[in-house]
Amino acid sequence: MSLPPCFADRREAGQYLGRRLAELGYARAAGAEPALVLALPRGGVPVAYEVARAIDGQLDILLVRKIGAPGYPELAMGAVVEGDASRRDPLTVTNADPWTSRAVASGAFDAERGRQLGEICRRQQRYRQGRPVAAMAGRCVIMVDDGVATGATMRAALEAARLSGAARVVAAVPVGAPDGLDTLRASADEVVCLNAPASFGAVGVFYLDFTQVSDDEAIGLLREAGCASTSARPRIPAPVSGWARGQAGLMPGRMVR
Repeated sequence: MSLPPCFADRREAGQYLGRRLAELGYARAAGAEPALVLALPRGGVPVAYEVARAIDGQLDILLVRKIGAPGYPELAMGAVVEGDASRRDPLTVTNADPWTSRAVASGAFDAERGRQLGEICRRQQRYRQGRPVAAMAGRCVIMVDDGVATGATMRAALEAARLSGAARVVAAVPVGAPDGLDTLRASADEVVCLNAPASFGAVGVFYLDFTQVSDDEAIGLLREAGCASTSARPRIPAPVSGWARGQAGLMPGRMVR
C-alpha cells in the first residue's frame, strides 16, 4: 500500500490504517461480531472512527492519561487507565527508570496520578454520561491512537485490555517511534504501524493538520458511530502477517508477542 509523505489529517490516517487492518483480516465477517475498536482520546478518536468504518468494527473509547514528570509534562513516568466492569479499579503502569523512581519516592508520582484520575472522571461524564466502558472480555480489541512516541499510554491501554479478559489485543497506529513500538510487543498479540522511520521526531510531523482534537469533535464522532455495546460472540481473527520493524521503518512481517 502506497502512503503519502504526510497524512492530511487524522481521519485520512485512519482511512489508510483501516485499509491495512482490513487487509490483515480484521474486517467483520458476515454474521460475526465486530472487533472492538477502542480510541485513546482525544487524538485517537478521528483515527479510530475511520478504522471502525473500514473494518465494520464497534467504536468506543478507553480513557487513558499519561502521568508526566514534574516540570516536564511531556516526559512520561507512566500512565493510568480507567476501570471497567471486569477490572473495577484504575490500572496504573509505571516506567522503570531512575526519574520515575525518585518521583514515586517523593510523592510527586501519586500527586500527578491523582490529577490525571480527576481528568479521567471529567471525561467519563463528558464522553459517556454514565454509559459503561464496552465489555472487552472474550473479544478482539484493537487499540488506536494517532501515533506512538514513548508508548506509555498505549502500553497501559493494552495491559488493561489483557486484565479485562480480551481474547486478542492489537495496537494500531499510523505512525510511531521504533523504540516506542518495541515496548508494546510484550503487551500485544500484534502491533500494526504504517510508518516508523528510524529518525522519528514527533507524531505531529507526519500530519499536515495536527490541530488538537476538541472534546466536542471527539464526542460528535462517537455519537455518529453509535458506540452501542453488543453481546454477540467475538470473531477472533486467524494469525495474520503484521508489520515488523526494519532498518528504515516497518516492513512486511510479523510483530507479535
